[in-house]
Amino acid sequence: MVVTGIIAEFNPFHNGHKYLLQQAKGLKIVAMSGNFMQRGEPALVDKWTRAQMALENGADLVVELPFLVSVQSADYFAEGAVNILSQLGIDQLAFGTEELIDYNHMAETYVTSQKDIQAYLASLPDSLTYPQKSQQMWETFTGISFSGNTPNHILGLAYTKACAIRGISLQPIKRLGAGFHSDSKEAVIASATAIRKHRSDQAFVEKSVPNAALLQACPQVSWDNYFQLLTYQILTHPDLTIIFQVNDELASRIQATIKSAVSLEDLVDKVATKRFTKARVRRLLTYILVNAVETPLPETVRLLGFSQKGQEHLKSVKKSVDIVSRIGAKAWDETSQRADAIYQLGHPDLKEQNFGRIPLGVKTKQ
Repeated sequence: MVVTGIIAEFNPFHNGHKYLLQQAKGLKIVAMSGNFMQRGEPALVDKWTRAQMALENGADLVVELPFLVSVQSADYFAEGAVNILSQLGIDQLAFGTEELIDYNHMAETYVTSQKDIQAYLASLPDSLTYPQKSQQMWETFTGISFSGNTPNHILGLAYTKACAIRGISLQPIKRLGAGFHSDSKEAVIASATAIRKHRSDQAFVEKSVPNAALLQACPQVSWDNYFQLLTYQILTHPDLTIIFQVNDELASRIQATIKSAVSLEDLVDKVATKRFTKARVRRLLTYILVNAVETPLPETVRLLGFSQKGQEHLKSVKKSVDIVSRIGAKAWDETSQRADAIYQLGHPDLKEQNFGRIPLGVKTKQ
């Protein structure tokens, strides 16, 4: 049986994600972000709820991305996630994209021309953003033209490089419905952005989310629930440059603006520049919130849930992969677990995220 990997946030899980799982072939392994997202924001609902939603809609295994993989720019996010899925024996990676181009040809080109590609990227002017450099590089070496301005497509290019060096094939799946950041309620398949924005509209959520009752029953959070905690961290931290990826300039800008900022987005607007994008600033503020420093990534894989087929697959790979199914006195990943503990502070009804929690079975209820 073919084993397909999927990299996801499911923030929250919706009909577009269900379609992706339906289109993916064979046994489906999902590497899912934990309680903080790639663009630097807390998950609407916790990782266990999102894992259960995935299992009830076709996933066979759900494993967790460590915090310092999950909250990263596209290339590092893709590299870390594909590395985990590769350990679990995937044959191909399925992903949603706005542009159906020949990603497998691009992967072949990357393998044969990797040194030349890296040299070409280094030669491009710093006035170009990294996505612009990446697009120019791909067009130069493959002759494939594309717009390159959508988040899923940018991730698709990052997945291409990460899969190419491991010999993993790619299964791009055309996204349906509204655009990635569209907040429209009229689309056939609403985006996660729209669902988060209109989550109080019960009829809309029921139309857009396969597990609407589960989603609506769970505590829901946003940056508003953590902004005071972030403010405290910034005002009391002795040296922000200790934090992962925070340099002197950014530390100075953040400390100079925090007292006048009234919300996370207000702070991001005041700190961001052409050089420091809003997405990068949000990630850095997330690092500050959880006091993240540069540490090695865990060598073990954190299991969140499985189906019967997934459980059988685990038996076939357990000799080569160290699977963590329960966290006790020994930490799986201290940064991820600290992030979970801070995430719990966002709502009084959020359950313990690690200690005593066991992987979900497909029929398991929280």
